[in-house]
Amino acid sequence: MTGAAPLDRRRFLGRASLLGGLALAAGPLTACTRVQAGTGAPGDEGKLLAHLREQGFVRVGFAGEAPYGFQDGGELAGEAPTLHREIFSALGVRELRPTLTEFGALIPGLLAGRFDVVSAGMSITPERCAKVVFSEPEFVSPTALMVRRGDPKGLSDLKSCAAKGATVGVLTAAVEASYAKAAGVPEGSVKTLAKQQDGLDALLAGRIDAFALTAISLRWLARTNSGAPVEVGEAFVPVVGGTRQLGAGGAVFRPGATALRDAFDRELRKITGSPERFVGLVGKYGFTAREVPPRSLRTADLCAG
Repeated sequence: MTGAAPLDRRRFLGRASLLGGLALAAGPLTACTRVQAGTGAPGDEGKLLAHLREQGFVRVGFAGEAPYGFQDGGELAGEAPTLHREIFSALGVRELRPTLTEFGALIPGLLAGRFDVVSAGMSITPERCAKVVFSEPEFVSPTALMVRRGDPKGLSDLKSCAAKGATVGVLTAAVEASYAKAAGVPEGSVKTLAKQQDGLDALLAGRIDAFALTAISLRWLARTNSGAPVEVGEAFVPVVGGTRQLGAGGAVFRPGATALRDAFDRELRKITGSPERFVGLVGKYGFTAREVPPRSLRTADLCAG
C-alpha cells in the first residue's frame, strides 16, 4: 500500500457527553473492575466470544468523543457504538455495556481487562498496533482546521499555519501534534487541550488561531455550537515522513483476542462493503459515503506504517 497511514483517534467531549454517570440504553456506566479468570480476560481470549454470547453483553470502553462514541440523552451513541451494536448483535451478543473513561486510559483499561473492546473510533497507528489488536478500518476521515469566522489569517492547512506563525490547538493524546511538527509548526506554537469544547473556546478567546482535528469531528463541533463565529476549512491530508496520513479508525481488542476480532471483521465487511448500509446506520452522525473505507485499505498495512 502506498502512502496511507491513519489519523490518531482523538478525544471529543461535546456538551452532550459531559453528562457522566447516567444510565445508558445500551447498559449502565460501569466501574473499572478487573475481569476474573474464565471470563475472556487476558490468557482466556480464545473463549471470549463464547463467553460474551453466554453472558449476553460485551463491555465497551468509550471516551465521550462525538461523533465517534459519546453519551447523548442517557444513551450510548455515535459511529462506533452504532456499528458495534449491529455487529455484536449479529454475533449473538445482545447488549453493549459501556464504561466512560479518558481517551488516554482506553488502551490501558483494555489491557487491564476492564472492558472487552474499545468502541471509540480510535485510529489505527503502528504504535498502537504494537500494544493491541485492531479490526479492519471502520471509517476514514482526513484532517481539517477550525478557525474564527472569516479566517483572518488565511489558514488552509498545517503548512500554512507554520508559514504564517499561527498557534495551533490539538487534543491530548491525538496525533495532530505530530502532524503540526512535521509541517514545521514550532513546538511552542502547538497548544494541547483536554477536550474538543476547550479547543473551540480557546479559538474564540484568541488563545489559538486554528484548531486541528478530523474534518468530521470539527463539522460536528460546529454543528453543536451553531451560534459560534467559527468555520471549518476544507479537509486536507497531512504528510509525515513522506507518508500521507489518510485517517482510519477501528475497534480495538486485547492481544490474543484474534478470534473475536476476526468474527467482528466478518460482520464489519458486510457493512463497509455496502455504502448504503453504512450511511443508513451512521449517516445521522455526519458520516457519508466519503467516509467508507476502501477495500484496499487494510489494517495490516496501516500497522506496518
